[in-house]
Amino acid sequence: MSPQSLAKQAPQPLKQDLSEPLCKQGAVAVHAASHSDGLLDPQSESGISEAVVAKQFSKAANKYDHEAHIQREIAQTGLNNLPISLKGDLLDIGCATGTHSDELQQRGATVTGVDIAPGMVDKAQARFPDVNFKQGSAQSLPFQNSCFSTVFSSMALQWCNSPQAVASELYRVLKPSGMAEIAIMVSGSFSELHKARSVAQLPAAVTRLPEARMWLNSFLGAGLRVSRLINKDYVDEHQDVLSLLRSIKNVGAGATGAKQQSLSRSDIKKLSLAYKNISAVDGVLPLTYKVCHFRIEKP
Repeated sequence: MSPQSLAKQAPQPLKQDLSEPLCKQGAVAVHAASHSDGLLDPQSESGISEAVVAKQFSKAANKYDHEAHIQREIAQTGLNNLPISLKGDLLDIGCATGTHSDELQQRGATVTGVDIAPGMVDKAQARFPDVNFKQGSAQSLPFQNSCFSTVFSSMALQWCNSPQAVASELYRVLKPSGMAEIAIMVSGSFSELHKARSVAQLPAAVTRLPEARMWLNSFLGAGLRVSRLINKDYVDEHQDVLSLLRSIKNVGAGATGAKQQSLSRSDIKKLSLAYKNISAVDGVLPLTYKVCHFRIEKP
């Protein structure tokens, strides 16, 4: 079986209406940082560097659509959460090769896609010349205040090093009463891979993704309302550890910050054995993506 045919969602997503209740329960609001004037921020404690992210995703642009199976599945959930008919100006943050930007424009919105990777922007513009695409960072969006009725983003914002800066920018570019549908991968993702690396006594991966709570508090702290949050696990499955590692690397997510030592042939063998012993089901290796689907509104 191929990874395409094996990709599937874990059932029974947890739904939470977190806007009012969490405010009343005393969720700690993180004050949003102001956006910087530059395109790329320095590497943060998360280990994520936007310069490296832009380079890696640009390199992946030509093969991204062939490899991004689970990413499409996650994005489709977000698209399904939006109205079938859209109107007004819509921003697609982390538009990649433009597939979802085009679908959103077909629904009636006037879409602008933005991506930090110039290679992705070039690919998107070549594929969909009727959609407007721009290069830019979600932490310093190249747009004026209050210019979008809707914002969509799927599987992009986790590669930003400051949730507070992202939240501040979302608030800034949304029109009053505007809304955003956001899917973000959060900490706890790739748990099977992290456990296998530990058992195999290999160095831990450097990149640390923010927790869902940090994103929630950042949105609230920026003055946004979180009207709905769905926590959902998506499980991709592979026949061997090499295809599993390539599924991460070939969509641009293989290196996002501090340089990591390459795995030797011996390391791969140890990792494969550990992964199979810990997580394999009927010989198949699972890889779990923990995703938060946020519905956000600007008062």
